[in-house]
Formats: sequence, C-alpha cells, structure tokens
Amino acid sequence: MGYQEVSFPSNTLFLVTGGAGFIGSNLCEAILKKGCRVRCLDDLSTGFQANVDLFQDNPRYEFIRGDIKDLATCQKACKGVDFVLNQAAWGSVPRSLEMPLFYCQNNIVGTLNMMEAARQAGVKKFVYASSSSVYGDEPTLPKTEGREGNLLSPYALTKHCNEEWAKQYTRYYNLPCIGLRYFNVFGRRQNPDGAYAAVIPKFIRLLLQGQAPTIHGDGQQSRDFTYIENVIEANLKACLAPAEADGQAFNIAYGGREILIDIYHAITKALGIDIPPVFGPPRKGDIRHSNADISKASQLLGYSPDYDFARGLQEAIEWYRNHL
Repeated sequence: MGYQEVSFPSNTLFLVTGGAGFIGSNLCEAILKKGCRVRCLDDLSTGFQANVDLFQDNPRYEFIRGDIKDLATCQKACKGVDFVLNQAAWGSVPRSLEMPLFYCQNNIVGTLNMMEAARQAGVKKFVYASSSSVYGDEPTLPKTEGREGNLLSPYALTKHCNEEWAKQYTRYYNLPCIGLRYFNVFGRRQNPDGAYAAVIPKFIRLLLQGQAPTIHGDGQQSRDFTYIENVIEANLKACLAPAEADGQAFNIAYGGREILIDIYHAITKALGIDIPPVFGPPRKGDIRHSNADISKASQLLGYSPDYDFARGLQEAIEWYRNHL
C-alpha cells in the first residue's frame, strides 16, 4: 500500500530541492530506500545539514549547497536528472506578510529557475510543492480543485503563481509539471523551533519541556493534517502519473478534519502531561477551516493515503520523544 508498490529502475536520478528540509529530507530517505539515486539541493537557509547527515555515506546520495534563485546552480543540479521533486520554498503565511519581495524572489523566481533548468535538461517530470493556501477565502468544504477564492497572503500568491507557470511550461515548453497542494503536513524531522513553527511539533516540544503552548485564536479552527508518509507517496506516484495529469495541481491530504484544541488534548493525553494551553490573538492571513477532497489525486495519481491522523500523530510523538 502507499508508495511501497511504486518502483523505478535503480539508475533513476531524482533531484530533491529543499532536500535538507522537513519534507525534502524524508523524500531523499524514501528514494534511497528504493535503491535509486538522489541529488539534494539546498542552501540551508531553512533546512538543516543534520537532516541529511544520515545519507552522506551512501554512494547513491549527492549534496549540492546552492540557491534556487541562481539559474546556473539550478542548471548544474538538473544535469542528468530524471525527476525533479521541487520542495525548495520559504513557508509561513505570517512571515510572508513581513517579507513580500523576498517571497516573490525565492518562491516564484526560484521555482521558475528550476522549471527552466529542468526543461533544458530534458527532465521527465517536474513535481512541485504547492499549498492549500491557494484556496484563500473560498468557504466551501471540502476544498476542491478549480474552486478557489481570493488569496489571503503573499505566500499563497507565490504558490498560485507557481501553478500558473507550471501550466505554461507543460503546454509550451515540453516539461510535464504536476503540483501538489499540501494540507498541513506533519511528521519526523519537522522543525519545532521558531516563531513560525508548525503547531504539532511546537506543542510536543513545549509540553515535553513543561511549558504551556500558545494557541492562536479560540482553538476551534480545523485543519486536514497530513502525515509525511502520505506526502512521500504523492510525490513518487506523481512522477509516474499519466500525461492527463500534467499541468494540473492536486490536493494532497488525508481527507479528514481535525480541530486544533482536540489535537492539543490528544497530544497531552499521549504524553501524560496536563498543562492547559494559553490562548492568543488569531494570526493574520490564516484560514479558519481546511479540509480536502482528494478524489482527483486518487483518480489521476493513484493516490491512496495509508496514514490517518491518529496513526500519524502516534508515530510523530514517538519520534519527537526520542529526538528532542
């Protein structure tokens, strides 16, 4: 099930951009476990060398320290590559509101550099990370591709632009592109530090330290939390998707809906810790509710996520217990 049945020839070379990040390092690990080759490109601005140190002695692994804002670096990284899994981007809605120009340069121009380099190198498929943020203020649940609202942040705008460029490169430049709209991915190696850290690792870390986490808003907001194994499956299956899928973007989630305060209580229960949260003001640009219709990904990518929220949370908590 999941991505275990997906196979590639052993000489297949994958390029994972942002490969030292949370999602990227998990993709590198999965590809190596499949016996294929992987080249990791990362400037270590948000990723961590420690995330990929465990691969450095693997002869099928190569690391390039470089920035996707530099076209020559992208061209070097794409040489001889079969599939690109483009994860390099700066995340965080609140931070994008503070740094709009940087987000344009990094997330839009950087991704465009990667598409152009991949086109020049004759890459078979360009799979890139989009985001559920492209749905903006569209209130209908579940979120369905083709029914988007007004964008609520510069971050969301960058992901929307990436999708539009992907259509152009698929249509005019012979580079088959597939976008994956991630919904609140969580799991091992997700960074629990910093003002913009994802809620699950941040909650776990603070609770293990005996501190009370802050919940922004009333805690009744809901998200379609998606375990990392499901995202790995989506990326690998997208590489082998039929031409009918090219140029399109797909929801990648479990298809569930978890309320934030309920998640908090599930974590405290699993940890055996009784610390009430602190409630703070809502964050600007945040969507109130999010839940994905994954039927399109199921039909065209063969996406069939194995990990529901409860199973993923259990594995994530165990990983953080052993690594924090």
